[in-house]
Amino acid sequence: MTATGEVAGSDEMSVTTLTVPDIRTSPMPNGNHKNSNIIVDIQPKRRVSIISDVPMSVGAGGYDNPAFEQNPRRKISQTSTHSHSEIGPTRRRSILKEVSPPDNESDHGSMHSFDNYRQGVLDGLNSKYQGHQQPLPSSHDSTNYVEQSWMYSFCLKCRGEEPTESWEPPFWQKIFPYPLCPTFRTFSRLLVLILIGVLLWIVAYVIIGNTAAPGGQLFSLVVLTVAANFGGYIISLTTLPRLIGMLLVGILFQNVGWVDLDGDFSIVTGHLRKFALTIILTRAGLEMEPEAFKKVYKTILKLGIVPWIVEAAAMTIMSHYLLDLPWMWGCLLGAIIAAISPAVVVPCLFRLRTKGYGVAKGIPTLVVAVAGVDDALSVAIFGIVSTIMFSDKGLGYQIAQAPVCILGGLGFGVIWGSLARIFPEKGDAYVVPLRTLMLFAGNLVAIYGSEELGFEGAGPLAVVFSSFVSNLFWCKDGWEVDDNPVSTAFEIFWMIFEPILFGLTGATIRISELDSHTVSIGAACIFAGVIIRIFVTAGIAVGDRLNTKEKFFVGLSWMAKATVQAALGPVALKNLGSDASDDERKWAEIVQTICVFSIVLTAPLGAILISVTGTRMLTKTKQPQVLTGWRRSHRPSIRDISIIDEEEEREDPEIPTDKETQDNTQSNAHLTNLTYSANK
Repeated sequence: MTATGEVAGSDEMSVTTLTVPDIRTSPMPNGNHKNSNIIVDIQPKRRVSIISDVPMSVGAGGYDNPAFEQNPRRKISQTSTHSHSEIGPTRRRSILKEVSPPDNESDHGSMHSFDNYRQGVLDGLNSKYQGHQQPLPSSHDSTNYVEQSWMYSFCLKCRGEEPTESWEPPFWQKIFPYPLCPTFRTFSRLLVLILIGVLLWIVAYVIIGNTAAPGGQLFSLVVLTVAANFGGYIISLTTLPRLIGMLLVGILFQNVGWVDLDGDFSIVTGHLRKFALTIILTRAGLEMEPEAFKKVYKTILKLGIVPWIVEAAAMTIMSHYLLDLPWMWGCLLGAIIAAISPAVVVPCLFRLRTKGYGVAKGIPTLVVAVAGVDDALSVAIFGIVSTIMFSDKGLGYQIAQAPVCILGGLGFGVIWGSLARIFPEKGDAYVVPLRTLMLFAGNLVAIYGSEELGFEGAGPLAVVFSSFVSNLFWCKDGWEVDDNPVSTAFEIFWMIFEPILFGLTGATIRISELDSHTVSIGAACIFAGVIIRIFVTAGIAVGDRLNTKEKFFVGLSWMAKATVQAALGPVALKNLGSDASDDERKWAEIVQTICVFSIVLTAPLGAILISVTGTRMLTKTKQPQVLTGWRRSHRPSIRDISIIDEEEEREDPEIPTDKETQDNTQSNAHLTNLTYSANK
């Protein structure tokens, strides 16, 4: 209805326009006025909220707080028409992540839209570039010199993208221009990490003493870990696995003389290897998809066990006749070399899966599942053989190794995995950290306990099966394999232990002491075993709905060696006592050398072959693949773990209202809810 009494009809909504004085420009009763049109929208009733802030966005589908919930599923209020049951429960974001913008005006002035800020800087760089160039014919790409340069692409790859807008001082871009320099957020993060490291080092030096001082073994280990992490980052820019750079840094530090971790400190490095091995096997169990394993468990076991046995047997025979290793030492080496590295395979498969290659037949899932089975089998057989080799007990004890380790490992894994379903209770506010710590502690007990009892092969099987059984029950409770917060926690643990493990492994190699005959024959044995495994895999994959190209691709994807070889390669040498003979030390050094060179030779080659042959040997689906978390493309951080709650409550907790607000709500209940928009 207008001021003249006419009614403006509409099929959808009635709009009333009133002409009223503008109180902002009318300070006195007799002053001049400006008129403002106030549009009144008749909308459904809703309660008066005591929150005065305007929602940040209206494009979130009717849900509040989109900054904290990237997949908003929380209802606005008790009267919201959005059904929580239709959307399903979701996991709350971590309270460690602060995304609220600053409240003061100066901070608001420094918050920029990333797109506008990026385009403005690029326009400035392009204009400077054109000012130093001769006039060129007009074309549609004439203003994109900077974006087309290799330096721009390289800098963007180094920088990455931030999930939220970054605050920075006004002078930052003048000193550190985009995109050649890091953002203020990245700089401040590195500065804080360095400051924390220095403070922790001071505390360690006061408590421990000279070991933590420069030149001490603990200080050398920390420096090696930091340098290995940086080396891995440099290598990752080439899309090769980070562990290659970490391994090369360890070799460099050892041969330049910057690190010395022998002597009594080898006990510490031995425990660090066991922690890393526990994390590797736990992740292998958590990455097995229970539903996929149920459907194709015969295929997974067939492709996981038979090729492993063939490669291990081939390496045992070749090492015995070509490297003069005893049969038991050959079996030990074959058990280590036959393992597959998920750290190399999974990132390459993720890139192929995002493009739709092999998705129709579930090849990425098959390859990852078999990698977990191979790791468990390798570590278990290594433990059995190692126990037999270094034990002085009778024949009956040695014969009982295999059945006791298998049954004991399976039994412990099933029991501990079942307990992880009940304890803690799934609705506990701290269910994620409790489940993570409980699983990690139980797996460490399995590794150390089996070694203490003399059945070293039972521990690795127990770790893999407890992780798999736990994941099976958690998936039944609503968690997803691709977005499991416990799996994310172990990814973060691996980010810490990965540079430690591969840095230590590289530091065991002294190039001046290498035997050229051992290196050349060992490399030949490694590649011969890989080729035999590829053909065996293609030959036994009958009846699995795979064509010839896909069978050979599956075999190629299992050639990369890294994690198990780094964790177990130096163990035999460490297990030798002071009374060991020179021949035993020589055999142990051969095993260690071949394990390290298997990583150097097969990890980069395997990553390259998977990326190159995958697009030619796998079938591509036509539909674009929308991945909601499958083996994350980015490295996780602590903010990816929910530490508060696993499921959203059915109803939002209402904010207690004061009496004035409650009275206003009741008195205005009969009125139409109004929305004002002033037009001058």
